Amino acid sequence: MNGAAPLLSVQHLKKSFPIKKGVFARQVGAVQAVSDVSFDVARGETLGVVGESGCGKTTTGRTILRLIEPSSGEIRFEGRDVNSMGTSELRALRREMQIIFQDPVSSLNPRMTVGAIIREGLTIHKLAEGAAADSRVRQLLQEVGLRPEYSTRYPHEFSGGQRQRIGIARALSVEPKFIVCDEPVSALDVSVQAQVINLLVDLQRDHNLTYLFIAHDLSVVEHIADRVAVMYLGKIVELATAEDLYREPIMPYTQALLSAVPVADPHARKERIILKGDVPSPANPPSGCVFHPRCHHPAKDEACARIVPPLEEKAPGHFAACIKQTPTTITWEQQRQAGGVHRPERYLPLAAVHA
Repeated sequence: MNGAAPLLSVQHLKKSFPIKKGVFARQVGAVQAVSDVSFDVARGETLGVVGESGCGKTTTGRTILRLIEPSSGEIRFEGRDVNSMGTSELRALRREMQIIFQDPVSSLNPRMTVGAIIREGLTIHKLAEGAAADSRVRQLLQEVGLRPEYSTRYPHEFSGGQRQRIGIARALSVEPKFIVCDEPVSALDVSVQAQVINLLVDLQRDHNLTYLFIAHDLSVVEHIADRVAVMYLGKIVELATAEDLYREPIMPYTQALLSAVPVADPHARKERIILKGDVPSPANPPSGCVFHPRCHHPAKDEACARIVPPLEEKAPGHFAACIKQTPTTITWEQQRQAGGVHRPERYLPLAAVHA
């Protein structure tokens, strides 16, 4: 990253959901979905956010867009305070910050044609009307790999991959600068995932887009992200460039996640790290390091249960929340020889990338 101001800056973001019981709905606790999350996203960058289900990835993305109101913290987009924006300012910001939802079925209105779905943003932001809007819709459909005549059809007439392309076209219609990709390929077949990932890479190059790419599949994030943030129980526990993270993970949790990534080589031998126990409840997180009850680090001791580790820079550009600070001793070359993960090309291998 260069010295330029980030496009998006998130500082000490928190989001909790109240737990209410009884006839009078009295609050008896709170679920800490996002707990003190901070990061920057540079213009044109893709920041991947990974972690197990329920770790707060989606809540973080939606809170940044204020689809969910944050409990506390600071969100700045191009230096503007997103939290202090009123209704009119927030509506104008919607043109610059968009989202691609995880479920391509429920995110599209079944009563609207594809053309009407994509045209809606053009109408709200007064970007085009009439014939100009129709022409723009056809152009967007072509850009995402669909036929222009599909604009008169309804979402139920398309496959999952085609529906996701429609969702991408809708996000692109208002010419945004920043897009939250909320697990955009998790509901798709593997071959279709490759098509959509390659499409997102092409669109980022052509439109100078910035992505916050949320996923639980590390093999997918590896292909598209410039940097990766690993979340666990509402906190970022490791943040580094994709190359550094996949080559030399510091956090024991990240090491366990990477050990579970499948290798496309039947002869490769890879040691799998099995985590013990279940993920603690975000309504009652453990003291100290949130990962310490499941940590397999040989140096784990009582201090891990008492000290809350800050996200510190352990190596140049490599941040981790671990008081032991010891990176893995496995080198990149040793990982490669053992069939481990490595930094691939940006595009996923595929014979054809058309739906």
